[in-house]
Amino acid sequence: MFLMRIGAAGSERPVARISDTRYVDLSDVVTDFNEEFFGSGGIERVRGLAAERAASGSTEKFAGERIGAPFARPHQILCIGLNFSDHAAESGQAVPEEPILFTKSPNTLIGPNDFVRIPRGSTKPDWEVELGIVIGRRSSYLDSVEEARDAIAGFCVVNDVSERSFQLERGGQWSKGKSAETFNPAGPWLVTPDEIEDVQNLGMWLDVNGIRRQTGSTSKMVFDPFFIVHYLSQFLVLEPGDLINTGTPPGVGMGFTPPIWLQPGDVMELGIEGLGVQRQGVLAPRSAS
Repeated sequence: MFLMRIGAAGSERPVARISDTRYVDLSDVVTDFNEEFFGSGGIERVRGLAAERAASGSTEKFAGERIGAPFARPHQILCIGLNFSDHAAESGQAVPEEPILFTKSPNTLIGPNDFVRIPRGSTKPDWEVELGIVIGRRSSYLDSVEEARDAIAGFCVVNDVSERSFQLERGGQWSKGKSAETFNPAGPWLVTPDEIEDVQNLGMWLDVNGIRRQTGSTSKMVFDPFFIVHYLSQFLVLEPGDLINTGTPPGVGMGFTPPIWLQPGDVMELGIEGLGVQRQGVLAPRSAS
């Protein structure tokens, strides 16, 4: 299934995407794609209903509605750093022996085509196309990588927007550079694992102002998605609906000589094979009130 949330920010309704032009509305049976939905087996509960409605012609046409993140604000957003060896090299850092973990504030989550706003005091805003994992059930001390597979609700495109001066020059605390408002566009869809032939072999790309900056593949990950879920479960409890950002391929602004930083008016377009495409305009910092 391809799960989406459409409508104005804060008033999104849950739907299942049937095609590029049509969807099945699920808002009469599902309050939201949230912790309760994922944790109670909601995907399997609506799978048959969505198929039945689609087969009977009970679909609606997309009509320019805003696309929200495909799941409600999660309990936590966990991120894996330097998870592509070639990105580690462009960052001047060693390939990690174990996953590097940091967090983003959950209120960074926005829709895939919403505006990204540069924070006040920013000098080095950057982009990062990443594969997102959404957790499907409460998970702690998973016994195996195979068990981790069963704990995943689905996958999505995310842009792990970063402010490098906050991240690297303000005490070396990565979460500072990752948690500004609007810094985690997600979607357009949450794609369930059965729809993906091989999540470990998906093309990834990102353009800025029509110029290709990132090209990569999930096949180049140091730690694959299933290993990551199993690994994290040994240290903390993963809740239904939690989001894990799994790292970015090379081509981030920081890696160019000289570096290239996002500017107000820039446009980022990015996507992952089979998971959809995002587009974000970049806004200037909020003025002081």
